[in-house]
Amino acid sequence: MYKKIIREDNFLSLSGNLIIALLGFGGFALLARSLETQEFAQWVLFISGGSLAEMLRYGISNNGLVRFLSGATEKNRDKLIGSNVLISLVVTLIIALLLISVKLFLGNIINTSSYVLFFSWYPVLAFLNLPLNNALVVQQAKMRYDKILIIKALNSGLFFGFLVLNTFVFKYSVLKITLVFIGVNTITSLVCISKSWDGLKYIRKATRATLKTLLNFGKYSTFTLIGTNLLRNADILIISVSPFGSTAVALFSIPLKLTEIQQIPLRSFTATAFPKMSKACLEGKTNDVRVLFNTYSGALTYLFFAVSIGTFVFAEAFVILISGYQYLDTEIIGIDIVAIVRILSVYGLLLPIDRMTGIGLDSINRPNINALKVAIMLGANIVGDLIAIYVFKSIEMVAVSTLVFTTVGIIVGAYFLNKTFRVSLLEIFRSGHAFYKSLWLQSKQFI
Repeated sequence: MYKKIIREDNFLSLSGNLIIALLGFGGFALLARSLETQEFAQWVLFISGGSLAEMLRYGISNNGLVRFLSGATEKNRDKLIGSNVLISLVVTLIIALLLISVKLFLGNIINTSSYVLFFSWYPVLAFLNLPLNNALVVQQAKMRYDKILIIKALNSGLFFGFLVLNTFVFKYSVLKITLVFIGVNTITSLVCISKSWDGLKYIRKATRATLKTLLNFGKYSTFTLIGTNLLRNADILIISVSPFGSTAVALFSIPLKLTEIQQIPLRSFTATAFPKMSKACLEGKTNDVRVLFNTYSGALTYLFFAVSIGTFVFAEAFVILISGYQYLDTEIIGIDIVAIVRILSVYGLLLPIDRMTGIGLDSINRPNINALKVAIMLGANIVGDLIAIYVFKSIEMVAVSTLVFTTVGIIVGAYFLNKTFRVSLLEIFRSGHAFYKSLWLQSKQFI
């Protein structure tokens, strides 16, 4: 029984995301405590900008590979994987050249801003972590969550180990920390290459037909992933160029990091839901898609209710755990960080159904509609942030705008899914209840 549970896809996916999240939390806390505010803001923008670029790189072929590989023949699998590697390599080259060009033309401005790390070092990182990221995409498409677990544990574990030593022994600057981060990614990439997990050996098998298949799907999913990333990071990016400045960037990044607790099960279960729903759709089993949608949405909503209560009640304790007491003095900073954490804990209740509507649209081959959904949400978010900052002059209201655009996303996603299968909140909650009831009955038999 134990072996069956440990080898189950959802368990492995959850384990991988849990490991990377826990190590990420630990590393983030060490950096928040050890770096000066200005340096910490540079690190936050380096990671945020890098995440956006990663979405651009892998959005073009990532979701398309996962969707089409789930129902592909053995012969087409190699062609699809090879095409994915080729596309990501070309896009990486374009992004790197673009960032280098911007750095050359705006060097003086960038060198004196908090974006200096991103423009200086992300082009290097982009090439060195290419095999690592390709391996994650390929293994997700193959549903080999055990290998994903190994890759994430190695990469996050090495960097976290360094951060522990750095806090108590080295005490390096943010620049040296960034260089070590690049080095750790390079080591993990070399491991992926040596194990042939990244699909590089299939690059010669890429064909015009498979490239076209991935690119046709990717032209929509790219915008969706970029938009989704901007939904997570737009607040930080807008705050960074607002009158609030880099101190507010460092502060607001802390509650955003805390909400990643809510993201752990979400990323894990949607990673397994997408290939399953895609396969059911490709086989013409629309009712199975509906059942999977309701089950995942309901189970995650119940789970997130418990997590959100925890983050709401213990908001101040979470802030202290991550950053100490330095950001709690609202009289000095003028921002109530605990209130922001509590607002974003409510956001967690909306996340499961919002994310599953996006997964549902992609799985029924409606990436264009999912892109439209994200575009509407992004527009609502940007408008809300600008109103919060320049009208209300409140960082807390930036968090409130998150609740608004997520609600808009749920309404839009459900509207378009209803054209394929009926979306019902009652059915979602019934399916979630049935899921946990079944889990309880199984656990009683096990006991």
